[in-house]
Amino acid sequence: MRQSTRTLPPSSTLRPATVDDRPALAAFLSAAHPQQPVAVADLERHAAFRLFGEPHWQVLAERGGVIVGMAEAGIPRMDGHPGWIDVTVRVWPQDDPLYAALSRLAEAQASDFSATTLVTRAREDWWEKTALEVRGYTVHDAMWPSVLDLTTLDFGRFQAFEERAAAAGLDIRPLSDLGDIFSDASMQRRLYALMADLLRDVPSAAPVSVWPFETWQRRHLGHLKHPEGAFVAVAPDGTWVGISELHAPMPARPGTLMIGLTGVRPAWRRHGIAYALKLAAARAGLARGYTHAYTGNHSRNAPMLAINDALGFVRESAWLSLTKGVPGSEVG
Repeated sequence: MRQSTRTLPPSSTLRPATVDDRPALAAFLSAAHPQQPVAVADLERHAAFRLFGEPHWQVLAERGGVIVGMAEAGIPRMDGHPGWIDVTVRVWPQDDPLYAALSRLAEAQASDFSATTLVTRAREDWWEKTALEVRGYTVHDAMWPSVLDLTTLDFGRFQAFEERAAAAGLDIRPLSDLGDIFSDASMQRRLYALMADLLRDVPSAAPVSVWPFETWQRRHLGHLKHPEGAFVAVAPDGTWVGISELHAPMPARPGTLMIGLTGVRPAWRRHGIAYALKLAAARAGLARGYTHAYTGNHSRNAPMLAINDALGFVRESAWLSLTKGVPGSEVG
C-alpha cells in the first residue's frame, strides 16, 4: 500500500481509510460538492459491490485530525474494461498541491494494479475537470443526470403510448408479480439475459461492459430491495422484451428513487413500450411515497434522452468519464 508522505504539503498526514471513517468521509465528500451529496449508505453500497480479492486502495489526508483529502484506486463500476483502473481524488477545501500529490499516489497505485488505462469521473462544471486535463486526462464519455418531479407528471398526456403498448399485446407487470426473483434461479437467468442484451445495445463511447452472471447475481440481487418497483414488458408469447427499474432509494436525496435501467428489445421498439414502462414505474414510485426519480443517460443515447425530455426530466450538469493511458503499458 502506497502511503508515502514525501510529496504531501506540509502539515498533511496520510493514513488508510477504515469502515469507521464512513460518516466523516460522507460528510467530507458532501462538503466538497454539495450538489452531489453522499450518504453513509452510499459508501456502504459501493463497498458491498466489491468482489472478494478485488484490488482496492483508499487513503485519507488529514490536517489536525480533520479529513481534507481522499484518494482511491480500484476496479471501475462503470467502464470496467480489461486493464482499466478507476482513480478518484477529492480534496476540500480546494488545495491544488494536495490534489496533485494525492493524484500521483493514486495513479502509482493503479499502476501497481497493472493498469493500462486510468479512468476517473467529474462533473463538467467541477474544478477537478480542468485539474484532470492538466494531468493529461481526456474526456472519454459523458452522461446526463436528470431528475423528474413525479408529483407534477401529467400521466394523461402520455396515455396514447400506453394504449399502443396494450394494442401490441404487451403486458406491463411489476417484477414482484412474475415470481420470486431471489429464489428462482431460472427467473434470475431470464432477467439477466434481458438486462445484458439491453446494456450491450446502449449507445455509448465504448460498448458497455456487462458483468458475468455470477457477479450480476451478487451485485444486482443484493441491491434489489423492492422488486415491485421494477416493471417488465411481457410479450403475448411470454417473452420478456423490456424493463424499467425504479426501485432503489437514494439516501442522499430524500424522496428520490433511482432508475437503474430502462430499455426495450429492438424488435419491440416504436410501440410506446418505453413510455408505458416508465409511467408504470412512476405510479408505483408515487404509491411508495416518493416524489422524484433520478436517472443518468449516455449523451449518445438520443432516443432515451428524448423520452426523458418529453416526460419532464430536468437535466443537471453532465458527468464526464475521463481517461489517460499508463506510460509503458502494452495498451494505452
